[in-house]
Amino acid sequence: MIIPIKTALGGYDIVIERGALKKAGKYLNLDRKVLVVTDSGVPKEYANTVADASLESLILVIPDGEASKSFENYARILDALLGADFTRSDCVVAVGGGVVGDLAGFAAATYMRGIDFYNIPTTVLSQVDSSVGGKTAIDFDGYKNTVGAFYPPKRVLIDVETLLTLDGRQVSNGLAEALKMSATLDSDLFNVFEEGRAKEKIEEVVTRAVNIKKSVVEADEYESGLRRVLNFGHTLGHAIEIADHDLLHGECVGIGMLYMCSDEARKRIKSALEKLDLPTATQVDFEKIEQAVLHDKKADGSGITTVFVDEIGSYRFDAQKTDTFLREIKRKWEK
Repeated sequence: MIIPIKTALGGYDIVIERGALKKAGKYLNLDRKVLVVTDSGVPKEYANTVADASLESLILVIPDGEASKSFENYARILDALLGADFTRSDCVVAVGGGVVGDLAGFAAATYMRGIDFYNIPTTVLSQVDSSVGGKTAIDFDGYKNTVGAFYPPKRVLIDVETLLTLDGRQVSNGLAEALKMSATLDSDLFNVFEEGRAKEKIEEVVTRAVNIKKSVVEADEYESGLRRVLNFGHTLGHAIEIADHDLLHGECVGIGMLYMCSDEARKRIKSALEKLDLPTATQVDFEKIEQAVLHDKKADGSGITTVFVDEIGSYRFDAQKTDTFLREIKRKWEK
């Protein structure tokens, strides 16, 4: 299946196909110099498959984990590109999860004012979310995605067979983002989660999640309005992620959703999270959460806009003063 994404810069295709990785040479323009960026947690054969399909290749492996979205690794990629005499006619290919995609994409966006970038996401989280939409970034001073750019890839390859090497926790972690989309925009997809069938129907879930994000991104590419719906659960989720280093991104977003919905929606979301074996609470002190929220990029001066779900499959934007928002969350937190 090929899903076209329209953007202000011309658009790109997302290919969803079992075995697509082995056809990288068919779907991507690799008849040139290619830097393959991957991480230590990704099976080596994935990057090697892309390298073998390239005219000339260099593989750069970064450490696994969110900490790798740093200036240091950004500089490593630039050093590799410059040291191997990459020109604007060459390209970068990310093979891995969201960290690799965000980091490699930002390096591609800024090297020589932009060279071609392809993304091959190999985790559920990156397949349903971060690989779609053209947002690239690195973390700075302990806060997520504070330095970045909108830079669409030339093409995205999604091969669900790469998910077979993931453990159950990583699969559930990624499915939390698809659950988020269904809670706000697709009640039928939410039913798949509520019935506990998301893992057995993972290819369908990935495809439907990509189509949801496609519709949102095409309507609001630069996150000036509608695209903010994708932040459901993220205002608190990012804060929890900063404060609780034992939890993964999707796990934090799942907890964050529970504080941004009606009592009825909360019961249904909590049940869906439990069916995925995802946590529904954290023991972190609220003061740490409060400080992280105050530094979150979604807080604008004295105000903050969040996404609230009254009924599954729908949403509303809720603009409040930041101190009012924090007081309400603290009240729920301490229940």
